[in-house]
Amino acid sequence: MGANDDTVGRGSVGERTVYVAVEVSRKSWVVGVHAPDLGGGVGLHRLPAADVARLTALIGRARKPPEDRGPDARPRVLCGYEAGYEGFWLARRLGQIGIETLVLDAASLPVSRRGKRVKTDRVDAARMVRALAAFDRGEPFACTTVRVPSVEEEDRKRLLRERRRLVKQRTMLTNSVKGLLMLHGVFDLDPRAKGFPERLDAARTGYGTPLPPGIRAEVRRTHALLGAVEAQIAEVERERDRIVARARGGEPAAAVDGAPTPDAMIARLAGLKGIGPNDATLLAREVFCREFRNRRQLASWVGLAPAPWASGAAAREQGIDKAGPGWVRAQLVQMAWRWLRHQPDSALSTWYRTRTGTEAGRARRVFITALTRKLLVALWRYATGGLAPEGAKLA
Repeated sequence: MGANDDTVGRGSVGERTVYVAVEVSRKSWVVGVHAPDLGGGVGLHRLPAADVARLTALIGRARKPPEDRGPDARPRVLCGYEAGYEGFWLARRLGQIGIETLVLDAASLPVSRRGKRVKTDRVDAARMVRALAAFDRGEPFACTTVRVPSVEEEDRKRLLRERRRLVKQRTMLTNSVKGLLMLHGVFDLDPRAKGFPERLDAARTGYGTPLPPGIRAEVRRTHALLGAVEAQIAEVERERDRIVARARGGEPAAAVDGAPTPDAMIARLAGLKGIGPNDATLLAREVFCREFRNRRQLASWVGLAPAPWASGAAAREQGIDKAGPGWVRAQLVQMAWRWLRHQPDSALSTWYRTRTGTEAGRARRVFITALTRKLLVALWRYATGGLAPEGAKLA
């Protein structure tokens, strides 16, 4: 099917289905609609951004049955849009009024491989309609959907993500103060150390004079912002520690379906030596809260699955695919290094030492990635099923 072909093949599943694709943006929405009575075409409509009332009215007109059919002939509606900054509010809103909505992974949608690919909101909307129709017909490779979390599940992730954002701001402000001081040859002042304002007043430049008043005032203002950010980090960490302490105080009850709750997983993970409160919260609220059928799905979501390249006689390994959130993967690697330090007698640490031997440098970094995957799977089995990693010690 061509890149600009607006026809939608209709199988037995989609004969009485209206497919609606919303290309969302801050300025306006482009909505592609394929209805059973459009003759296989895709109608494109431009709506004001976030105007759900007009969107539902458009869907209502597309669902209107022909005059020669009764009201029971109203077709089913399947709506979809790409996951992005808008989050999941539109899927929840349409779900409240009975419209089935899929959130699509934008990277999974097929695109033209030509040198110059045509990309507009109208082309993207028509492309999503075709992908929705193919997916609805039972073609699983037409696109990939994103699971819509509950409001409570999404809200539980905010604490750790807020801390991550604040830590980045703290690093940025710290480096800003150090950079301003380096401009005048001052290298021995740490903006996060006690007594920094007093030491700033007494500081001398590298050429022997007091700091100019303009640079001193800018450093003071930046340091004040740094103090506010550090106060917020402390508040977030106190809340995180309260959650971990409450979880460890008593094993929370399991969920209705028998799976452990996030708090129960935090309690188990935080009991392992070398797994800190940040690690336990990240694993329970960002990773293990999702449903994985096996260890391969888990490693693939995190981005630790292998990415081979084999075509004809050429075959090589490209390393891990890095498909998951990079910040989660980075903390998991740090967790693996800490595991070697705090759990030296565990089976995983023994495996790592056996494989690396006397190697150093790149070999150790390659095998730490393999250890990260093995450790992730072991912690997943422990958090969800209570099977502790072999040889692991409790804190």
